[in-house]
Amino acid sequence: MSKKWYPTINYETCIECGACVGKCTHSVYAKETQTPKVIFPEGCIDGCHGCQNLCPTQSIQYVGDTGQSAGCSCNCNC
Repeated sequence: MSKKWYPTINYETCIECGACVGKCTHSVYAKETQTPKVIFPEGCIDGCHGCQNLCPTQSIQYVGDTGQSAGCSCNCNC
């Protein structure tokens, strides 16, 4: 779990498809809606790009992302 790596959403391009909300198994997003709302950023796994990889509009970026993949160790098939 990380306090220096978590998703941010560009709501100008987000189409609220819910793919990111459904993908994340670490309780990072509020589950009662398809609109992605980060409620537990500390739950995001450092290096995981799972929700970003599913986003059809590329509306997800990560705080702490340097562009160099460190790899994900959360077994989420990201």
